[in-house]
Amino acid sequence: MVGTMFAPLTAWTLSGRLREGESTRTEAVHAFPFRIGRRSELSLCLPCPSISNIHAEIIEKNGVLWVRDLRSTNGTFVNGVKIECEAPLAEGDILQFANLVFRLEKHSANNTIGTVCEEFCEQALAVLQFDKLMREKAVVPYFQPIVDPQTMETIGYEILGRSRLFGLQSPARMFNAASQLNLEAELSRMFRSEGIQASSVFSRPTHLFLNTHPIELSEPVQLLRSMREIRDLNQNIQITLEIHESAVTNPIMMREMRNALNEMNVGLAYDDFGAGQARLIELIEVPPDFLKFDMQLVQGISGASRERQRMIATFVEMVRDLGIVALAEGIEDADDQKICTEIGFELSQGYLFGKPAPAARYC
Repeated sequence: MVGTMFAPLTAWTLSGRLREGESTRTEAVHAFPFRIGRRSELSLCLPCPSISNIHAEIIEKNGVLWVRDLRSTNGTFVNGVKIECEAPLAEGDILQFANLVFRLEKHSANNTIGTVCEEFCEQALAVLQFDKLMREKAVVPYFQPIVDPQTMETIGYEILGRSRLFGLQSPARMFNAASQLNLEAELSRMFRSEGIQASSVFSRPTHLFLNTHPIELSEPVQLLRSMREIRDLNQNIQITLEIHESAVTNPIMMREMRNALNEMNVGLAYDDFGAGQARLIELIEVPPDFLKFDMQLVQGISGASRERQRMIATFVEMVRDLGIVALAEGIEDADDQKICTEIGFELSQGYLFGKPAPAARYC
């Protein structure tokens, strides 16, 4: 037991969130020892199952703050590094108690303690967590079915990614952290390789649609090398590589890539067609196997004007005339699906047929 509690001369605060979606809360470190845990009588009560009853404490020694882990079950971390016993603290340090993360701030005694910028805290946390994500390959592959609406047969799955690391649960958060470290391509490759491994639970080989990040098109040799490694290890799986239509800007490079993918027996899909500048020249000169129409084009199509329906039907007819399979993304409504089938879409994907989920959900 640390001795008598006393108030610090400098105003220190911990800022963070108890759960995803909540506002950032700021707690004053009002006296030492400042104890953190699940018990309600502690200085900072964190009513979370991952937190021990008395998890950790912040103390002051010779004018320096220290954090001490009190034999917690899930650990205490400073700037992403787990401490064995105690560690010194400095302004701006990221403190993590199990999976709950806070930032330590210092304020002069004559200033009012304000709310710490949420965005800054989240970005700092995400960058710290990103190293753990990559080192431990902590992505969780999710699969979303691609369906033939005529037969309701699932012809394959798009591989997506999630994470259980605080601050990096969604793909957007993961790639935002990756962009700060110029590691978008590495993260994208890990999504593909981990997704392929997770697909082994399916009872028979299935058709897998693998995503790319647009930045990978700036280094096509590296992208193709990673696909060659996947193909060499997975000879019996039908694979299609998805490229966002906004990245399809160089017909010469795309033709070379298409030829290389053909040699590997890997298909090609252009994703989110119509989300931005639809690149019809590249579509004609380097036709993919599949064209995934963006959800903005197809959602609500059952209630759209006849002119809009005719316009989309014209695009679908043109695509099919090129020998490309037209796929409608983002289908959530049965009426929208009915119209999509009538105007010629051959495949569909969306919540109507299944939400992204771990592979076991679809076994």
